[in-house]
Amino acid sequence: MNAPKQRLPRVVVVLGLVSFFNDLASEMVTPLIPILLAAVLGAGPLALGLVEGVAEAVAAWLKLWAGRRSDLWGGRRKPFVLAGYFLSNLVRPLLGLAASWGAVALLRGIDRVGKGLRTAPRDALVADATPPGLRGRAYGLHRALDNGGAMGGALLAAACLAWSPLTLPQIILLSAIPGFVGVALVAFAVRDHASGPAPAAGSAPPLAWRLLDPTLRRYFLVLALFTLARASETFIVLRGHELGMGVPQLLLLWAAMSFAKAVTAWFGGRLGDRIGHGRVVLLHWLVHGMSFQLLAFADTPPMLWAAALVFGVCAGVGEGAERALVGDLGTAAERGTAFGWYNMTLGLAAIPAGLFFGGVWQAFGAAAAFITGGALALLAAVLLRVWVLPRR
Repeated sequence: MNAPKQRLPRVVVVLGLVSFFNDLASEMVTPLIPILLAAVLGAGPLALGLVEGVAEAVAAWLKLWAGRRSDLWGGRRKPFVLAGYFLSNLVRPLLGLAASWGAVALLRGIDRVGKGLRTAPRDALVADATPPGLRGRAYGLHRALDNGGAMGGALLAAACLAWSPLTLPQIILLSAIPGFVGVALVAFAVRDHASGPAPAAGSAPPLAWRLLDPTLRRYFLVLALFTLARASETFIVLRGHELGMGVPQLLLLWAAMSFAKAVTAWFGGRLGDRIGHGRVVLLHWLVHGMSFQLLAFADTPPMLWAAALVFGVCAGVGEGAERALVGDLGTAAERGTAFGWYNMTLGLAAIPAGLFFGGVWQAFGAAAAFITGGALALLAAVLLRVWVLPRR
């Protein structure tokens, strides 16, 4: 007789649905922030850069703190997850009432505080609840539903702009509805899988980079290099704007990339469970580098659509495997801390990544920026292969 097929734990499915509703709410707002700043509040690119840079820096540090604290609480992660989702969905709709770009910066920063509180404990909770042989599938499902919500939010915002009399602030206020559906799911349908009692006061090791597993440290260093190559999708949208695409078209492009990531994330997670999460991460980074070469030479809207979909497909395959690899390398006692370092690495590296990519773009053009990003991705893939994976 065949062995019964293993199912993903219920908490993993619920947290995936939470991410779906949260991203549905978030992506009704995020693509509209540049338009809100420019068209409604009269602010320019510098204000946008300041808003997003401060927000991501705040979130990056909090991810490490919250992951570490959830370990010190004996693996009790739910309070951080619930507080993070509640805070973000409380303040994000208030962006529709903001009367200045300074108010937008403050609200966006508080929104990112919520993200910082929840992200590492949530990722660690998925690893706590899932057997090692199913972790790729678990994170693949989570990323699929997360990207599915992002696609739905962008499509909903585009439909409201195109076919309803709603204004930008009104659309942003309406994002509270799906957001609080996600909060309710966390409150009533998620429970902890605590790994044990909290450490006695003073007995826990200090939070120090040198105390991480050496392979984890190497992985995070190479990941930081790859993040310099993983420029924000907003640069693809900016390229579309340069090529003459209108706002509804750009929202559809955003939704299409999210759809491509959602479709392939589940496949990537299953593939990682079968052949190894490290191998899928390596494949993802190699194909990412190649997709940026395609974006470099996309000089018409149809070519940009094709290259952006290739980018979305390869991003979806690897997103879950990156997290599953952290879960593999980190022990249960340090899992929240490991995910804290992982998410802080992504957050802190994203700030110079955006400045670097944007600087190359401004100085030498879009093609040079994408070619440079693709080359960095390929270099990171080589380092992952020769410096990290053989030592596991």
